[in-house]
Amino acid sequence: MNSTHTLLSIKQLEIDYPSLDGQGRVTAVKGLNLDLAQGEIGCLLGSSGCGKSTVLRAICGFEPVKAGEILLRDQLVSSASTHTPPNQRKVGMVFQDFALFPHLNVLENIAFGLQHLPSQQRSSVAKEWLGRVSLSDKADAYPHELSGGQQQRVALARAMAPEPVLILLDEPFSSLDIELRERLAG
Repeated sequence: MNSTHTLLSIKQLEIDYPSLDGQGRVTAVKGLNLDLAQGEIGCLLGSSGCGKSTVLRAICGFEPVKAGEILLRDQLVSSASTHTPPNQRKVGMVFQDFALFPHLNVLENIAFGLQHLPSQQRSSVAKEWLGRVSLSDKADAYPHELSGGQQQRVALARAMAPEPVLILLDEPFSSLDIELRERLAG
């Protein structure tokens, strides 16, 4: 693959965790290689517990890398000795549990990642994304007042609003509400 068009490159990635008994480490990911070109859609498939979510969290910068490299647009962002903070990677992520802030309403959740913008523009961009996910009427609602599918759409809008170069979805179809499921199937 031509590296000038490579959006994401993972080379010999290895990630481990402390074991539950505290007596050593458990390897979660070992020897993963992946290249994703600009405009491509990729999918990590595997059994439960095989490290898919761990890889996504490492790409975002939420998990340290034991060995190997993660490059975004040919820039090293993670290795055993390098760690670019998540807020400097321009990567959006929708987590399995959506990770919405319960004390913020829908509009505030979407605007959360837009702190670099002036207040009025932040609100305007958040409202635009609220419309894109068909939830304009829920701007003042709180996450606990939404269905699982609606929460998922808020999480997607929050991840997309800052205009990331890469968007990662962790189990994206696990909580679709009936309305959205029918629209996607449709």
